[in-house]
Amino acid sequence: MNQKPRGGTELQLEYLYRHVDNKLLDGVQITTSVPEKIPLSKDKPNILWQKNSWDQPNIYPWFKNKDNHKKYDWYVFNSHWNFEQFTKHFDLPTEKCLVIKNGIKNIPAREISYSQNEPLKIIHHCTPWRGLNVLLGTMQLLQNENITLDVYSSTEVYGKSFKDQNDKEYESLYEQARQLPNVNYIGYRPNEYIKEHLKDYHMFVYPSIWEETSCISLLESMAAGLYCIVTNYGALYETGSEYSMYIPYCKDYELLAKKFAFAITTAKKTLHMEPIQDHLRNQIKYINKYYEWPKIALSWNHFLNGVLNEK
Repeated sequence: MNQKPRGGTELQLEYLYRHVDNKLLDGVQITTSVPEKIPLSKDKPNILWQKNSWDQPNIYPWFKNKDNHKKYDWYVFNSHWNFEQFTKHFDLPTEKCLVIKNGIKNIPAREISYSQNEPLKIIHHCTPWRGLNVLLGTMQLLQNENITLDVYSSTEVYGKSFKDQNDKEYESLYEQARQLPNVNYIGYRPNEYIKEHLKDYHMFVYPSIWEETSCISLLESMAAGLYCIVTNYGALYETGSEYSMYIPYCKDYELLAKKFAFAITTAKKTLHMEPIQDHLRNQIKYINKYYEWPKIALSWNHFLNGVLNEK
């Protein structure tokens, strides 16, 4: 049986229909990311829920043609960074745009405690082309530091057919992970499994070389109480707010790996300190207050009410 894709877009769509008033959703047509991948509705307001980056080849030509912009009544973006990129590069009419951020649901938080000499457990649960190569370079530099990394990375998150077509390209990376003594390559696990086991780790590390328009893996890790170290690339600085540690992105991946190694060892020395642990408790409160789907659903309900009242 061909597994259905359950990447970030698919998960957010599931949550949307689970938490937002279905009567309101029935009154509009929502397309995710790729314009006109479903025919435009003739009798309902058309909404494009844009999660992809502006430079993706399957959407760039459509947006470059300004005549297309009027085809949708509203454009909803998953971050302010993404909204700013689309309006800057394509001159989208800002009066038809708004931001409703991604949300998360039911993330068990770990007990915030860490002993100074305790082995540090890191998780990485992102697709392989977004910086796994850099992270493995980082782990090569940390082989004597009492630090272990579990890697949940695979193209299978986008479905079996996508995996069959693309996973071989990253097999050398997976094999490199298997060979490192301080790395456990686990591969694909469903999102429910990841959410349940995040609390078993101390840290989420993501040396992203991909311009994220948001980052659900980061949100989930923050909600679980993990100390998060990421690049400042794309919308990551917006997603992580004041709570994550940011490493300046650079195209010199060897240098980037060294920067992350230094950041991890530095953070490990301070994780036991009460101000850091209090910081992580506040991080959990922040994410639960602003990113839980019942809160995100309120924004959608208000927005859709306004859209339908305009008709």
